[in-house]
Amino acid sequence: MSFITLTTDFGTKDHFVGAVKGAIYSELADAKIVDITHKITPFNITETAYILKNAYKSFPEGTIHIVGVDSELSENNKHIAIALDNHYFVCPDNGIISMIASEIQPTKIVEINIHDRVESSFPVLDVFVQVACFIARGGNLTVIGKEIRNYKKLTEIQPKVNQSQTQIIGGVLYIDNYGNVISNISKKMFTDIGKGRSFKVSASSYTFDKIYNKYNETVEHNTKNAKQYDGNKLILFNSAGLLEIAIYKSNLNSVGGASTLLGLAYRDAVIIDFFNENKSEYTTLS
Repeated sequence: MSFITLTTDFGTKDHFVGAVKGAIYSELADAKIVDITHKITPFNITETAYILKNAYKSFPEGTIHIVGVDSELSENNKHIAIALDNHYFVCPDNGIISMIASEIQPTKIVEINIHDRVESSFPVLDVFVQVACFIARGGNLTVIGKEIRNYKKLTEIQPKVNQSQTQIIGGVLYIDNYGNVISNISKKMFTDIGKGRSFKVSASSYTFDKIYNKYNETVEHNTKNAKQYDGNKLILFNSAGLLEIAIYKSNLNSVGGASTLLGLAYRDAVIIDFFNENKSEYTTLS
C-alpha cells in the first residue's frame, strides 16, 4: 500500500484534517497517511512549494501527495494529478508544482475531470481523496483526467541576474520555525554567477561578507563561553541548497529570529553584489 501525505493550510483547530483522513480510511482501511504540515500560511503557494519540495524526496517511490492549499476549483485554478520523480501529486494548478518540477520534469500530467460526478464545496475531501485512493489502488491517471502538457509556473520565485553578471536580485521565499529567512538564491546560482569573486549580501539594512557552512561556525574554537555567540547573525546555504539568513541559537518565542531581529519578511529583497576586483574586506565562500 502506498503512503499518502497531506500538506494543507487547514490548521489543526477545525475538523478539516480529520475529515480528510477519515475519508481516506473509508476508501482504504489500511492506508498509510503522513502529515507533512497543516500550518502553511493560508493560501501561500510559494511556502507550500518550498516545504513540499524538500519533504517529498524522503518518502518511498510511489507515494501520493495530496496538496490542499488554494484548492477551490475555478476556471483559472484547475485540479491536476501529476506523476513526477516516481511520486504522484494531487493538487490545484496554481503554480505549486512549478518549484518541484523546476529540476525534474513530470512524466505525466492530467487535468482531473471527475467533478461532474462529485458535488463538492470541499474538493480536497471529495475529489483529491478519491483521486489519491484510485492511484493507490494502481489506477492509471488517464482514467481520472485528460492528459495535458503544461502547468502554471511561479515566476516570482526565480531570482534575477543583471546584464553585467555582477548582481543577483532575489527575495525571501520562506521563514522557518526558528525565524531563519530562506531566500530563493541557490548555491548553484551563487557559484555559477559568482565564479569565485568577492561578494556582499544585502538584506534590509544588513550586509554579510562571509558564507558559513554550519551555524556553529560562528563560535570560536576552544571558547570557554559559547553562550556569548548566541544571537550572532550569519548566512549559509541550508539543506535545500538555498541562501539562508539566520541568527545563531534563535528562538522566535524568546530572543527572536532573523525575521524579527533583522526585520525581514516574505518577498523582501535579498541582493548579492559581486566584485570584479579582489577586495580584502570581502570574504569568499569557504
